[in-house]
Parts: sequence; C-alpha cells; structure tokens
Amino acid sequence: MKLLKSACIEPMYSEIPFLDRFQAAKDDGFEFVEFWGWTDKDIDAIKAAAEKAGIGISGFNGDADYSLIDPTHKKPYLDFLKQSVAVAKKIGALSVTIHSNALGDGGIVVNHYTELSDTVKLCAMYDTLLECAKIAEESGIAMNLEGLNIISDHVGNYLQTTKMAAEMTRLIGSPKLKILYDVYHMQLNEGNLCNTIQEFIDQIGHVHVADVPGRHEPGTGEINYTKIFSTFEELGYQGRIGYELFPKTTTAQAVKAILSY
Repeated sequence: MKLLKSACIEPMYSEIPFLDRFQAAKDDGFEFVEFWGWTDKDIDAIKAAAEKAGIGISGFNGDADYSLIDPTHKKPYLDFLKQSVAVAKKIGALSVTIHSNALGDGGIVVNHYTELSDTVKLCAMYDTLLECAKIAEESGIAMNLEGLNIISDHVGNYLQTTKMAAEMTRLIGSPKLKILYDVYHMQLNEGNLCNTIQEFIDQIGHVHVADVPGRHEPGTGEINYTKIFSTFEELGYQGRIGYELFPKTTTAQAVKAILSY
C-alpha cells in the first residue's frame, strides 16, 4: 500500500516564492501540500496555484489566537474555526488542524494557563471539541487535534500526549474529528512510537513527520522511519503523511531522502 505524501510548504521549498511551491511539490511527486496559517495569505492565489499544479491541499491550521482549554475562548474559538472551514471549502482543502493552546510567532505558546486547574482545562477542551465535531460533520471538513512537544518547540502547551488527545476524540466519537499524530513531537514527549500508533490507529486522522533532533528529514536523526512507515502500512492507515520538516541542507536533498522510503 502506498502512503500518500503531503509536503508542508512553509518550511519546505523556502528557496522559492510561496506560490511556486505548489508546482514544485507536484513535480517532486507529492500528492498534496499543506501549510500553517491562512490569514496572511492570498486565498484566491492559493486556490489558483493548486489547481494549476494539479495538486491537492491536505490542510492548514484552523485556529489562531484562541485556546480550546480556556472556557472564555469558546465563542471566539468557534467563530474563527468557522472562518477557517469556509476557507478550506473555498480552496478544496480536506482538513484543518486544531490545538489546545493559541500559538504565536514561531509556534510560541501564548498563554500557559497555569492559573487554571486540569479540571477546567479538560472540561473546556471537551466542551468546545463537541462543537468542533458538529462543525466538521456539517461542513465535511475534517478536524485533527494535535499534541505538541514541550521540550523545545512549544513549551507550556497543554495537550502533550497521544493518549489524552485520542481518548478525547474517542469519547466524542465523530468520524470527522480525529488526532494529528506528529512523530517528531511524540518522540520528544513520550517515545514508544510504534506501540502508540498501534493502540490509537483508529483515531489517527493525519500524520506529521520529521526526525529528532533537528526536525529535519527522515534519516537525519534517531527515529527508525522504515519501521514507522511499515507500521502504518500494516495497520491499513488510509490518511496522508505530512512532511512538516526543515530541510537539513536543501529541499532537493530532503525530497531525495523522503523518496528513499
């Protein structure tokens, strides 16, 4: 079974203008592209670039300045999410990614919410996710809840483990609300990659890939990606593999490494 590949064209293809990256990714053999935020981009131009290149859009981040774990953010969070869903439908994107905490420039966690108890954070996240699931089902745009590493990139992020994210989406039970399993983040936070993938494969809606340390392409670090990819294949994973990584040297060299698996 062939795993579908999606290039994250914010860190990849940074050598060329953003709108040229759609064609470049297509030429390199990727079936999809994805990116981070949408508010700083020309949506009509993105739609045109993807259509011209004949490449699919896997998704982008659907939240921005608001947090799932802050009960006072529920309404603005959902209002912004609805805007993101409208953008996704306009450009033909298949999904949006959502997070527990608002992220600022460089992925910095804006508010650690140390004043809120775990009870408040969990209940607020569950309550708002119920509404997210409804929006996803009504729109047809899938939503993927992503846990982030707190070791280097996103210190203070609340959602840190696959277990917490997957048990939350299992409780909600929506076919349109799953988790984004980021191999890089989870290697840093919890390890035990293949066992975790097997335990929660029913809740994995999207996958992100990068090696540790450095967040570069597979083969540059400690993660056994041959085993990771074979595990997904053996379990019948039908989703996409998103390469959200910073090339160690050039995008061309990173692509060569990606295609070697």
